[in-house]
Amino acid sequence: MINRSILFGALASALLLAAPVKAAEGGDRPHRESWSFAGPFGTYDQGQLQRGFKVFREVCASCHSANFLYFRNLAQEGGPGFSEAQAKAVASEYQITDGPNDQGEMFQRPGRLSDHWPAPFPNEQAARVANGGAYPPDFSVLAKARSYHIGFPGFITDAFIQYQEHGVDYIHALLTGYVEPPAGTTVQPGLHYNKYFPGHQIAMPKPLSDGQVEYTDGTPQTEDQYSRDVSAFMMWMAEPHLDARKRMGFQVFIFLILLSGLLYFTKKKVWKNVSH
Repeated sequence: MINRSILFGALASALLLAAPVKAAEGGDRPHRESWSFAGPFGTYDQGQLQRGFKVFREVCASCHSANFLYFRNLAQEGGPGFSEAQAKAVASEYQITDGPNDQGEMFQRPGRLSDHWPAPFPNEQAARVANGGAYPPDFSVLAKARSYHIGFPGFITDAFIQYQEHGVDYIHALLTGYVEPPAGTTVQPGLHYNKYFPGHQIAMPKPLSDGQVEYTDGTPQTEDQYSRDVSAFMMWMAEPHLDARKRMGFQVFIFLILLSGLLYFTKKKVWKNVSH
């Protein structure tokens, strides 16, 4: 019989590990969206990642860095699906500071696949000066770093159904959460009301609006669609090997089932003539 203290200890550990980070407490709870990469068999939608990259490049990258994103990542398996030539073309459109050269001076050159995405500001202080004292966070792992408070028993249910999309739900909600403040609410100078942001007052002005970014694949050019696409792209930046991880997990699962069967029949054969 299983020792009760061991069972309760394992259950308590599982519940603690399942609890999400409280990153959006104080704001409204985001609505759960349907994502192509959700669930044990979900995968990234390449078309959506390409559209999300376009939104990130044309809108978000003017303020936010992505220090863990390299140009070569755009052509890697499981990503947006750009060819190596396309990724090189994107890289060549940016000037990268390199050096020192033979004269000991820094110089500018076109980007290469081995370069990481150039930051819009040279340092944090420059970023704060340009944004009224606020520091735009790096986008590299933001989709995994952000979450919102679920509470009991919701986080237990999420642990069983393996729901891990809290970060992209929150980002999508935040991007579409700019509304007029309720009557009697005073918004501080330089801040903007957002119903999903903790405290409801955020330094970032509304970044997206209908028709702002041109899509060439017929996808609706709406604020909600832009928010979904760039949120999915941020999820890929935070977990670029998600497709491979899920594929490997499924293969390991099948292997363990076959191994269990082989071990069972091996045991039956080895011990079949031994009296008990």
